[in-house]
Order: sequence, then C-alpha cells, then structure tokens
Amino acid sequence: MVADEQIARDAEVLSAQLGEMRMRLFPPSSRKIMRSFTSGEAAKLIGVSDGYLRQLSLSEEGPSPATDERGRRVYTLSDINALRVFLASQHEPGSPKARAYVRHRNPELGEHCQVIAVTNFKGGSGKTTTSTHLAQYLAMQGYRTLAVDLDPQASLSSLLGYQPELDLTGNDTIYGAIRYDAQRVPMKTVIRQTYVDGLDLVPGNLELQEFEHTTPQHLAMRHGEEEPSELFFARVQSALMSVEADYDVVVLDCPPQLGYLTLGALCAATSVLVTVHPQMLDVASMSQFLFMTSDLLSVVREAGGTLNFDFLRYLITRYEPQDGPQTQISGFLRAQFGERVLTAPMVKSTAISDAGLTKQTLYEVGRENFTRATYDRAMESLTAVNSEIEALISAAWGRAQKGG
Repeated sequence: MVADEQIARDAEVLSAQLGEMRMRLFPPSSRKIMRSFTSGEAAKLIGVSDGYLRQLSLSEEGPSPATDERGRRVYTLSDINALRVFLASQHEPGSPKARAYVRHRNPELGEHCQVIAVTNFKGGSGKTTTSTHLAQYLAMQGYRTLAVDLDPQASLSSLLGYQPELDLTGNDTIYGAIRYDAQRVPMKTVIRQTYVDGLDLVPGNLELQEFEHTTPQHLAMRHGEEEPSELFFARVQSALMSVEADYDVVVLDCPPQLGYLTLGALCAATSVLVTVHPQMLDVASMSQFLFMTSDLLSVVREAGGTLNFDFLRYLITRYEPQDGPQTQISGFLRAQFGERVLTAPMVKSTAISDAGLTKQTLYEVGRENFTRATYDRAMESLTAVNSEIEALISAAWGRAQKGG
C-alpha cells in the first residue's frame, strides 16, 4: 500500500475508535456534561458559607438544588450562576457587594474584554492544558468566557467535547470569520456552547492551516487593490471585537508555531501568557521564540498594529519540585524576569494526566477518582495559578480585589 493511502486508512481507523470511546465514556448522547458540585464546593465558588446556602434552600429562596442518592444537596454550575444572580439582586445594582457575586465586567467603568493569548512555539509546554483549565476556571468563577482554538491539532476542542473530524465540517472554526474570500462568515456563527455553563468555544480543526497558506497569496495580491483590505494581523482582533460585548474574558490557545495565526492572536491580545517547561532546551527554545516574536511584532507595529499588553507573564509548567535541575532553571527564570514569572508554577501531576485519558480536565472529575493527596496537590496548584491570573485581570480592570 502506498504511503498516503496507508496514512489515510490509519486516520480513519483511529478516528472511528475515538468516536466509539467517546460513546462509551459519555453515554447515551456521547456528549460530555459538567459534573455537579457539593454544597461545600458551591458555597466556596459563590463566596458564601455552606450554612447560608442551606438556609436559602430551606427557605426556598433562589434556585432549588437537586439531591443525590444520599439526600445531599448538589448544584450544577447553572444553579450556581443563578444563585449568584439572585444574591446580587439583594444588593444595590453595581455596588461592591453585588459585583462580588456577579463578576461580569462593566464597560462603563472602562473594563475592557480581556483577551489572553496562551503561547509558545515549542510543543509540550502545556499550552492547551493551561488554556483549558484557565477557561473552565474563569467560567466557574462566574465570568462570561470564550475559548478559541487556534491550533489545527484541535486539542482544546477535544478537551471541551468536540471531535473535529466528526463534529465539524467547513467554516466551523475562526478561519471562517477571518478568511479572505466571499465565504467569510460572522464570528457569531462559529461560536458554540459547551457543557460548562458560561463557557463558549470556537473550535479548531485542520482548516485553520488554510490561513497560513492563503495569507501569503493575499499579501502578494494586495498591492494591486484600489482599496486595500484588512491586513492579516488585524483579522483575529476584528472578529473578536464583533462579539466582545458578550464576554468578559477570551482565552486564545495558540498553535505551537510562530505563524500568521499566532501573530494575529498576539495583535488581538490584551495580555499574553507564555508557558515554559523548566528544561534547558525549552528555555533555549523560548529565547529564540522571544527574539522572533519581537522582530515580527515590530514589523506589525510599523504597519499600524497596536501592541499594548495589560500584562505579559511566564508560567512554569509541568514543574516537579523534587527535581533539582528544574528548581535551578525556575530560579534562573525568576532571576531574569522577576515578577513577570507567575509566583505559582503548574506542577506536573498524575491526576491531570489521568483525567486527560478520558479527555477531561481536573475540574470535571471528582476527588473520589484519585488518592486524596494526589488530587489536592494538583487542585491546589491549579487554583494558585488560575487565581493569580484572575487577580491580574482584576488589576487590569482597576478592581482593588477579586469581586471588588
């Protein structure tokens, strides 16, 4: 069998097996659902005591939770968000107490949509894991969140419940909203709801690679246009601006390459998160990435692009605290970049890896699926990283503190 036929056959076999696996893992519809939360978890997410939630339930105020087989109250994320709205309604609209429950940004106060590009052109640095957990965390905290998969490999989409070759056809990715021909569609048409309340997704698939192919052709023809069309680096930003009123935060999962899509993402971003695995080869690769990024962005700036970031941070990922060389490299990065390295690293955890075996995140699987120490260690690390990023978002909005 010739090579292309063999590869195509292997792709079909693998895709079919992945589809069957999804049906077994998420019956009967083969669609993922977000787990329910205990009353303690719900209270912590909302920012009240468990006793207060129980009091609301007994007095039948606000949405009523379901009960599990043991008679314990359980809350969906939709229930939690409804409770947030109910509790906020008990206070003066726009007051700090009301905003402590409903954390949506207020454009009238100058709180712009925060667009966070998660990037690094070396594979395996934890970009997609970081992007997915960050997007879910922000949605769970009550922010209207949009995740955008810019990687043709579409791992973010897979983690958020979509199998690209089965669930998507054509013009289903952001490429449909930024392409150069007459088939360009409004950004709203490529946004899909996910099983996480408050989190929407623009999925990815192989058609994203078309933007890398058609952009050079468009640039070559553009010089002959009487009215030059929108430059490539402004297209992602333009697409996002058309829907920004619906969201508080947009998380862009960039491809592991410094191509036109990544440049478009960086130009659209209000903030940038660079993931770094603390190995010397990865650090050396990041050095080249930063040089190339700087050179290309300077060209974009000269062409009229605006590049003003609220924050630029480096996140140490897959960190093993007991690994001496990793600790040394982490210290080296902190010595070079100071506060631009997030205080909390994302530790390497078997809990996150095991959850990934079923295309789930740590937020989706219960504590009962792991040993308590393993789960708590991973969750503590995730919470520390994501809450630090949330604090940076709040600071960019001029909020004195979370929920303030």
